[in-house]
Amino acid sequence: MSPKPEPDHVSARGPTSSGPGCPDAANFIDIRNVRKVYSSRGGSVEALAGVSLQVRRGEFVSLLGPSGCGKSTLLMIIGGLIPATAGEVRVAGTPIRDAQTDVGIVFQDPVLLDWRSSLDNVMIQIEARRLDRNVYLPRARELLASVGLGGFEDKHPFELSGGMRQRVSICRALVHRPRLLLMDEPFGALDALTRDQMNFDLQRIWLQDPVTVLLVTHSISEAVFLSDRIVVMSPRPGLVDTIVEIDLPRPRGLNMQESPAFSGYVHDIKHRFALRGVIRG
Repeated sequence: MSPKPEPDHVSARGPTSSGPGCPDAANFIDIRNVRKVYSSRGGSVEALAGVSLQVRRGEFVSLLGPSGCGKSTLLMIIGGLIPATAGEVRVAGTPIRDAQTDVGIVFQDPVLLDWRSSLDNVMIQIEARRLDRNVYLPRARELLASVGLGGFEDKHPFELSGGMRQRVSICRALVHRPRLLLMDEPFGALDALTRDQMNFDLQRIWLQDPVTVLLVTHSISEAVFLSDRIVVMSPRPGLVDTIVEIDLPRPRGLNMQESPAFSGYVHDIKHRFALRGVIRG
């Protein structure tokens, strides 16, 4: 059984692909007192109420919490897609003030272009950044093969299953070797078996080529399986309720999901949500 999370915060060890001498290894992403208020004619809604969080370089961190708690909002602020109302986000020491170029983003909807092949959908990233197509084409093919799409390079989105389309979108997000990967509930629309396979695929890709990952998910078991740390957020307005360090060896397989330690983490997080009234039984 895993140790129960402390009431307010569990400090992280967090693995890193950078050595201890790297100046931004311990706080590659530094989020300080971030607040976000959405305003409209009908009034205002506070999505985030002062979130602070640090993420190590090369760490896999999941944001877990009830719908409406600001998980996706925080992700978009980190990516520079929307501004914070207050507070600051720094990536590698640089304040985030607008959209970031050295980042990959995967949404729940794959957002592929129907008239382009799988390979050409991946290569959109390279074209948009005006990078050398010949340099990145081998990597695009390698990524597609790594997620089981070797031989599907010339297929169009309508010829692919939902899981296949999402694999293409992940390859597109990674083809330019970003330092940061943001994933907003990328597997939420998939069936259970496909979702499990996508978790295995994502873990394998990340272990082979570590990148700092922030994953928004509503699945407790998915977060435990993939993460080094899980940031458990409170109901809106979102705050960091606790941070759970997942001390399980990698690579993680089917047997790991059936272990007492894995079940212990899932139980502890569910218990925390029950205490906060998020889960009622």
